[in-house]
Amino acid sequence: MEKTWLSQYPAGVPAEIDPGQYRSLVDLMEESFGRYAERTAYSFMGRDLSYAETDGASRRFAAYLQGLGLVKGDRVAIMMPNVPQYPAAVAAVLRAGLVVVNVNPLYTPRELEHQLKDSGAKAIVIIENFAHTLEQCIAATPVKHIVLCAMGDRLGLLKGAIVNYVVRNVKKLVPPYRLPGAVRFNDTLAQGARGSFKPPAIGPDDVALLQYTGGTTGVSKGATLLHRNIIANVLQSEAWNLPAMGKVPAGEQPTAICALPLYHIFAFTVNMMLSLRTGGKTVLIPNPRDLAATLAELSRHRFHSFPAVNTLFNGLAHHPDFDKVDWSHLKISVGGGMAVQAAVAELWLKKTGCPICEGYGLSETSPSVSCNPTNSTAFTGTIGLPLPSTEIKLLDDEGNEVPVGERGEVAIRGPQVMAGYWQRPDETAKVMTADGFLRSGDIGVVDERGYFRIVDRKKDMILVSGFNVYPNEVEDVVAGMPGVLECAAVGVPDDKTGETVKLVIVRSDPALTEAQVLDYCRANLTGYKRPHVVEFRTELPKTPVGKILRRELRDKK
Repeated sequence: MEKTWLSQYPAGVPAEIDPGQYRSLVDLMEESFGRYAERTAYSFMGRDLSYAETDGASRRFAAYLQGLGLVKGDRVAIMMPNVPQYPAAVAAVLRAGLVVVNVNPLYTPRELEHQLKDSGAKAIVIIENFAHTLEQCIAATPVKHIVLCAMGDRLGLLKGAIVNYVVRNVKKLVPPYRLPGAVRFNDTLAQGARGSFKPPAIGPDDVALLQYTGGTTGVSKGATLLHRNIIANVLQSEAWNLPAMGKVPAGEQPTAICALPLYHIFAFTVNMMLSLRTGGKTVLIPNPRDLAATLAELSRHRFHSFPAVNTLFNGLAHHPDFDKVDWSHLKISVGGGMAVQAAVAELWLKKTGCPICEGYGLSETSPSVSCNPTNSTAFTGTIGLPLPSTEIKLLDDEGNEVPVGERGEVAIRGPQVMAGYWQRPDETAKVMTADGFLRSGDIGVVDERGYFRIVDRKKDMILVSGFNVYPNEVEDVVAGMPGVLECAAVGVPDDKTGETVKLVIVRSDPALTEAQVLDYCRANLTGYKRPHVVEFRTELPKTPVGKILRRELRDKK
């Protein structure tokens, strides 16, 4: 397979990376804990925590976990928003030879029960705000040990107590719960300090992480990510970002905004693990949906890197407080998780001077697969080029590679591709080809230069009178219309054409009418792609990461 994309790589970006330079993520972390001990690792609610503090907390927590009788390979669930306990817990779990199970804090009891049972988690580290969810399902799970965190745990005695009081009693964000035997996070650190930590032997093929995926399309499955998978993706991301991050002035600590949730693989790898590798500071944003608070936090920092999803870029750029932030030091804005719309990218560039580099990835690929060059000066509308050591090909339904310019299913091979789905060889067999490519379920096209473009998910395609309509195309057109804040296109049943396009819009101009939208679509879309149903809403249903849930829009006709 000819890697035509390599000729498009920016100067200094290698064709290959060497994931073998670390035996495990623990080696990577310990190197950084030693090298950058005095630097700030995390900034949270006005408190800076150093690499040395994170190192110490994780060692004590690792000793505590071993003291519970947990042994190498046991799974530990982590169910928290972006708080400093998260990275400390991850480092501890990995150091102890255990497996991190990332859990969405907004899960319902049913969803949480499934994930805890499926992963076989023996312990859970959970923030008290969601303890009531765990209480409702824990009896049906294998969990034996509960560690309870609070928002102010790592903010010092006085500030921590004030923050916890406000969270519990003023904002009332901690519903009543009863979890007998649960131990407070700060108490586990004290217990761990009295114990001893015995580092186990950990190798590249040991499991580091179970990242659950597919919950919106069926039963959620755990992507089994090995230490070498995450290491590879960290090094791939570091190499790819070099043209942009190399412009950070000498002696200035690279600083990244972590507004995406750490339980999501995008933030886990591209924020937390990459920052550890580069000695960077990570600014933790616990609730990015609170745009005013997010912008207030950003105004306190000089930052260089901002990974986000289209909806967050869009929401921030339209917020009245946007200009209170100094965006002049921003070197790279990485868009992932969903398609970045041209109208959003144009506004972001205009307001920050930093173009959005759209990338592409999956939970199954640790996650990054491709990205636009980070020295780009304009938005391309593509997902860019395969990262170093990564191959992409486009397959038809029979598994044959399609020619340049034709649509096919995106298939990926590289060191970041998962070992398989946790205890699901049947599901693994459905997505892995004989020659080691992962079939993504996404439809793409590639041009002569090797730039790939996602046309859509297979399941999201709308079939109108035998013609394929790809929602991303309709959404991209309508998002450029004045008065439209956000939009989503879905297929709904139609007696004449089988399906027709339904368009759901969140207005930025309340005066925008259905007739205006239809006129605009008539001018910009061919007949079968035009919406026949237009619905206005105050918001679109989204995952906690910000992906629009098209399925919910289809179900609620």
